[in-house]
Amino acid sequence: MSAAPVPRAYRIGLAAWAALVLLQFAWHGWLFPAQLMPVWLVLLITVLPLLLPLLALRRDVRRALLWVGILALFYFCHGIAEGWSSSSERWLALAEIVLTLLLIGALGAGVQRRPAR
Repeated sequence: MSAAPVPRAYRIGLAAWAALVLLQFAWHGWLFPAQLMPVWLVLLITVLPLLLPLLALRRDVRRALLWVGILALFYFCHGIAEGWSSSSERWLALAEIVLTLLLIGALGAGVQRRPAR
């Protein structure tokens, strides 16, 4: 028995999800580590929520992406705030905004309309 193929829109969403996780590691762990908090704590706060939907990924890709899409709203707001307030981190904030919009767009593109009755 083979698993059902993952639609293209969801594959794009999964790629955006993975890129968002990598962006958080690069941003908060390497490029601009926090000055007032331990790096491990900042990474725990920023990366752990993105990893929690992995628990649902094996059962249902759509459900896992839905949870990540909901979480992506937080990262979108974070990207807007950082892009507005920090000129040195603006390019990372823009990347975060683009990835969250791509993720949410992939969720919307993957929705299939039910036929009218």
